[in-house]
Amino acid sequence: MNFRMNTMVVPLLAGFAMVLAVDAAPVTQSAKNETPHSVFTVPANPNTGRDPFFPDSTRPYEVAVAAAPKVADITSLVLRGFSGSMDRRLVIINNHTFAPGDEGDVVTAAGRIHLTCIAIKTNSVVIEAGGQRHEIFYQAKP
Repeated sequence: MNFRMNTMVVPLLAGFAMVLAVDAAPVTQSAKNETPHSVFTVPANPNTGRDPFFPDSTRPYEVAVAAAPKVADITSLVLRGFSGSMDRRLVIINNHTFAPGDEGDVVTAAGRIHLTCIAIKTNSVVIEAGGQRHEIFYQAKP
């Protein structure tokens, strides 16, 4: 029984020693492997390059025209009323409630207007829309 055990263990140990010898060999790298990054620069004209996804498109060569700043049409803003206590005043502009410092979009006939409530006065409100400050007065219905 001892002989049989030795005949099985010796080849097994020899194979294990060979694996250790292979793993113990030092691995040298001549250069550090770095992953290349893809870079796409927008061509100035069709001679310098084209869009790889839409090769027949002229979109990359078109110069973007700077749009004129949109002036907010505040004529459609209506101060509907005031609410809250005197310590915490609120105003209602086109069915949207604002406190001082609040900002939001108000729906008008001309579209949405993004405005910021700057201050609430006794009979008016100071807002900022489109980078300009405006004062809207409350007009009581007759």
